[in-house]
Amino acid sequence: MDFITVFSNVIDEVDTFVWGWAMIVLLLGTHIYSTIRTKFIQRKVGTAIKLSISKEDGRAQGDVSQFGALTAALAATIGTGNIVGVATGLLAGGPGAVFWMWITGVFGMATKYAETFISVKYRVKDENGEMLGGAMYALERGLKSKKLGHILAVCFAIFAFIASFGIGASVQSNALAGVITAYTPTTTDLELTAANALIGVFLVILVGIVIIGGIKSVTRVSEKLVPLMAALYAAGCLVIIGMNAPYVGEAIGLILSCAFTGQAAFGGAVGSGIALALQFGFKRGLFSNESGLGSAPLVAANAATKNPARQALVSMTGTFWDTVIICAITGIMLVSTMLANPAIEQGILNGDITAAAQLTTTAFSAIPVLGPLVLGVGMVLFTYSTMLGWSAYGNRAIMYLFGKKGIRPYQVIFLIFVFWGCIGGGELVWNISDITNALMAVPNCIAVLALGGVIAAGTQHYVYDDNINEADDTPIPQIGRDGKDAASIVDYEASR
Repeated sequence: MDFITVFSNVIDEVDTFVWGWAMIVLLLGTHIYSTIRTKFIQRKVGTAIKLSISKEDGRAQGDVSQFGALTAALAATIGTGNIVGVATGLLAGGPGAVFWMWITGVFGMATKYAETFISVKYRVKDENGEMLGGAMYALERGLKSKKLGHILAVCFAIFAFIASFGIGASVQSNALAGVITAYTPTTTDLELTAANALIGVFLVILVGIVIIGGIKSVTRVSEKLVPLMAALYAAGCLVIIGMNAPYVGEAIGLILSCAFTGQAAFGGAVGSGIALALQFGFKRGLFSNESGLGSAPLVAANAATKNPARQALVSMTGTFWDTVIICAITGIMLVSTMLANPAIEQGILNGDITAAAQLTTTAFSAIPVLGPLVLGVGMVLFTYSTMLGWSAYGNRAIMYLFGKKGIRPYQVIFLIFVFWGCIGGGELVWNISDITNALMAVPNCIAVLALGGVIAAGTQHYVYDDNINEADDTPIPQIGRDGKDAASIVDYEASR
């Protein structure tokens, strides 16, 4: 066995371990803790949605609109996880996994609120006045031990920029190229390779012209792209659900019964008990909405907002739309389609359908014309937007580690990975980035848990004491030209 094979096997084992029960307990525990400390902030989702589409006045400090920061984060989180990810949970954990995926979204809203609150509260400015925030700055400025905070901050930033090359670049471009070539008349391996290379070049140009402009450019595109793609996909799924109307009630009943009993579904073909339903529902839900991973706050810190609670509420709606709504619609659509088309169950029993991508394609194809169209357009738009969103995350991580001088080299490397994914690369990178993506949660959750008192006090003041329109005039520290903030922030805090 060669070195690459051995290394790949080791990475597979590590990936399985880090996304195992320990990670599920950490993230779900943080979700429950944040829900309690914020007094079930989820009940304010109506207010949060109103804030997300409202304009801030001149007292708000920031670089992009609240809605722009939200859509930039949604660009990264609404992706293949909402389509193929739901099918993964369904295939491995049964219909009950859809319910537990939904539950992670409900409780995950509180963690998304909490991590965004501290990201905005502890943000800093660069020499040009541009806002920088995220778990890195919350850990350095918020934790009592500055040394521990700095170590955890560096780890988080490293994990984030490595994850961006796989989850944000090569994996997405690989999926997108696969969707496009599935509808092109390629008959030989050479033609397929040439088609993938051409797609890669075209995609590098499309992604490059947006990310070269930085966070503001990404948010401008996201503001227009994300609402459109989400609305089109949701509308397509609802039409398919309407076509499966006689089976929708049974589908919802099956999702609920399999979640709370050990019952297998579809004649034993899909799912094998409550343990797997829990595990895969939580895992795919957590992966889909990224609550607790600390990714969305990286761009939320750029938002023009009068106080941390306002943007935290706005960011919370991202998890609501991503998992509570879109993943739920996808799950009901898939289960009702499987009930309406027994051939899909037979395909699983016969071993013809063994992967989530196959299940997704088969389920959508069961609906003539509309099904493949919804899947194809959804995959293209979702993967493209995810690349834009994750490039912004990597941008913030590199800025923290190396300052502005690291941004341009990072963007070039990111585009190389975009092209590489199109020509077939990415499986090993996917597993490595999957690991680092999960590891982002460790320092981020430490920040949320350690600063729970700060979050609770701020939430009480701004949200529950009706001071949501109050401007926070606390001075925002400015970092040096190199972008390395540790010394300047510590000096600033010491001088106060």
